[in-house]
Amino acid sequence: MSSEPGVFGPHELGALVWFYDMHGYATLRGLLTESDVAAVENECTAAQHAVIAGELDARHGSTVFLDEAAKARRFANYVEYVSEISPAVRAAVTHPILADAMARLLGERAWLRAHEQFGVVYQDARPGRESGYARIGWHSDWQAGPSLDVWPSTAFTIHVDGTSPANGFLRVVPGSHLWATPAPYRNVNGVEVPATARPAGGRTDRRPPFDMPLRFEKVPGEVAVYAERGDILLHDCYLWHSAARATDDDSRRRHVRGGYFGGAKPAAGVAEFIKNAAR
Repeated sequence: MSSEPGVFGPHELGALVWFYDMHGYATLRGLLTESDVAAVENECTAAQHAVIAGELDARHGSTVFLDEAAKARRFANYVEYVSEISPAVRAAVTHPILADAMARLLGERAWLRAHEQFGVVYQDARPGRESGYARIGWHSDWQAGPSLDVWPSTAFTIHVDGTSPANGFLRVVPGSHLWATPAPYRNVNGVEVPATARPAGGRTDRRPPFDMPLRFEKVPGEVAVYAERGDILLHDCYLWHSAARATDDDSRRRHVRGGYFGGAKPAAGVAEFIKNAAR
């Protein structure tokens, strides 16, 4: 086991699940080799260039998540459905040990979101002038689809780059997945929350001790979660989290992210709210 809290090896899934259940997140380290990560990097970079050049179907490019969508004409922060065009990504996100971890967390019927909403996504986050994405405010993943029956879920992030204050990092509130967080009736993205939304979502019915901020404010009890190249960070759909902006304008924070779900697969078109509301 790593000396870093919350970091576990491929043969420590029992300990990883225990930590995750307590805190709402955990890191799987050592599952992917450097060769695996290099292949992911190369294939995702090629796909990103193909999106910019207009060589891929439009469904692989996105302005949905961008703060400044106009910049997508010059640069692609995202490649959607990347597991459909990258064999290395597909192998990584379906690795038997990762699938085993997801089954332990979500149940034996856990399914990978590969072809729904936006699938598995490659993200190139950078604060430079060409970028339309720099950071993201406080949220839980469940809040993007409070009317859907897909929950619970566990998100995964495969880190192509290690994270630090220089290139940005994840902020989390440990244990917040155990709170019944209200649906986002004041959605910071300006997306209307449907009348069918459940009033709250969490692993228990315990009320949060304070309101979730809408943007980037400091939250009591929050911690920084740093990752090494090749790490796979797992976090619960009810966990409060945000992404800090990089302090170095020349830095990059590249990763592949997606999710496994324990609920029902949505029918075609039902989950469009997720695609519009998620950031």
